[in-house]
Amino acid sequence: MNLHEYQAKELLKKYNVPVQEGYACSSVHEAEEAYRQIKTQFGSSFAVVKAQIHAGGRGKGTVKETGINGVKVGKNLEEVTDIAKKILGGTLVTVQTGPAGKVVNKVLVAQDMYYDGPSDRKEFYLSILLDRSKGENVIMYSTEGGMNIEDVAHDTPEKIFKEWVHPSGGLQGFQARKIAFNLGLSGDAFKNCVKFVTNLYNAYVGLDCSMLEINPLFKAADNKIVAVDCKMNLDDNALMRHPDLASLRDVTEEDPTEVEAGKYNLNFVKLDGNVGCMVNGAGLAMATMDMIKLSGGEPANFLDVGGTANAQTVEAGFKIILKDPAVKAILINIFGGIVRCDRVAQGVIDAYKNLGNINIPIIVRLQGTNAEEAKKLIDESGLKVQSAILLSEAADLVKKAVA
Repeated sequence: MNLHEYQAKELLKKYNVPVQEGYACSSVHEAEEAYRQIKTQFGSSFAVVKAQIHAGGRGKGTVKETGINGVKVGKNLEEVTDIAKKILGGTLVTVQTGPAGKVVNKVLVAQDMYYDGPSDRKEFYLSILLDRSKGENVIMYSTEGGMNIEDVAHDTPEKIFKEWVHPSGGLQGFQARKIAFNLGLSGDAFKNCVKFVTNLYNAYVGLDCSMLEINPLFKAADNKIVAVDCKMNLDDNALMRHPDLASLRDVTEEDPTEVEAGKYNLNFVKLDGNVGCMVNGAGLAMATMDMIKLSGGEPANFLDVGGTANAQTVEAGFKIILKDPAVKAILINIFGGIVRCDRVAQGVIDAYKNLGNINIPIIVRLQGTNAEEAKKLIDESGLKVQSAILLSEAADLVKKAVA
């Protein structure tokens, strides 16, 4: 589950991780009030206005309607008001959103971190995620933080450092000191960085994150180490341990069809093709998508109905797939290991009748327990459903449907 920047920062504060302070605002009036509070609290007339969407690259991204970037600095109340007006309600397009962009419903009005002090200001990069190949968490960090970190990773990979943390031992003190040393810090900045990294790792583990990225990790002019931006992804499978965190989910940032599928415990991912898929098991779903491509079609979705498919889940799957106007055919590919094929077939028949007339070809391939009985049920139903037992038969039917 992705979180907004302002949500992630509030969670980090609970683990004593220093963050750039700010206020989330859903209206221009709230942005003006937030600016006044920040000015009073920090004594600076500068403030940063940041669009809050589930995508990176906001600083370089632009709002379609106004042409303004997703992150802007305001020097006074008038500028902050103008920036908020141009961002809120607009569609922000970044390298991660695609050309469609995402509508901005909130902005974060935050303190300006570029205040004066006795030392130089620096921007670093730091993230924590799971390295599946080693079965350990890895801390990735670089002295080259900021908006061009992707270019740094591509052009100068030697500037990206990695520190692996064994799950049984946790982050050791020498590892946190090593990170601070490799970032070129000394004195108070070094000590502050060691505390920052230690507390950040505790937050990563304590919140059951699957990814935690700080970019930039900022060394202020007074040697404070601060998370100026934060991208946090929580492990969906661990939300049972964090009912308070589940309430932070923003469904407006997710694909509506994927949200609806989740209500029926369906694993659904929207794609750009013309053949809808309904499969039980993620591995079989991937193989089915490959088969569709080899047959000349393109998969319109990834839909795993799981091992307990019944009439209700099949009907829900149909409804979700049929919402996509690009779908020219639906392929149901079920391997009856856990679930009986005749049960799925009856579910298909019931769902078809409940939905009424479906104007696109439906191909059902059932293999496994009671496959013959299932084929007989579909063939004798009188519905416009084509059945197959072999995968090659289903492939031929798909080829005809998209021809």
